[in-house]
Amino acid sequence: MGNEFTSLSQEIILKSLDWAYSKAINGVPGLDSAQDIANDFSQREGTLIDKVNSLIRWQNTKAGTSGFVTGLGGLLTLPVTLPVNITSVMYVQIRMVTAIAIMGGYNVKDDRIRTLVYSCIAANSIAEVAKDFGLSLSNKLLIKAIKKIPTEVIKRINQAIGFKLLTKFGQKGVINLGKTIPFIGGIINATFDVVTTNTIGNIARDTFIKIEE
Repeated sequence: MGNEFTSLSQEIILKSLDWAYSKAINGVPGLDSAQDIANDFSQREGTLIDKVNSLIRWQNTKAGTSGFVTGLGGLLTLPVTLPVNITSVMYVQIRMVTAIAIMGGYNVKDDRIRTLVYSCIAANSIAEVAKDFGLSLSNKLLIKAIKKIPTEVIKRINQAIGFKLLTKFGQKGVINLGKTIPFIGGIINATFDVVTTNTIGNIARDTFIKIEE
């Protein structure tokens, strides 16, 4: 029964990631899309690294704003049964990472780039995730090599990322693995963690932005 529960929970998280990624790219009425944010920060002064760091700082400020996440609930139509604060956090962080990928010149409609974005959300470099699949390459080399990775392996990597997120939420007490996930009630405090958002932003910057910039 435990394995079935873990599989179900992992599936829900992956559906949440896919939903949030789609919304980040296509936009939500009343909210900027990842492309909008990338366009805005790309026009600011400084190097590309400076601009991305500015985006991360801006997102950190949002993360620390009281009521920001719950306020998103009125703008987001959630197709999954995770609590609104968890799904909203996923959306905001995925939008940030996707914007950084766009600023780095990547095609975010490519499924493989989506996998890179998901790995950042799990607060892991894609290199760390890929080690489980016998792919011992640096993060930068994996970005170049990922287009050659078979679709089936990409799916398995996504599943591994989903499990890492499930474990991450469980450790923080966001999801109690001893209870049924679909009807978790209430807003769980301190989910939108500024430190976590900053870490994810830094990983995204190191993944998608060339150092020489």
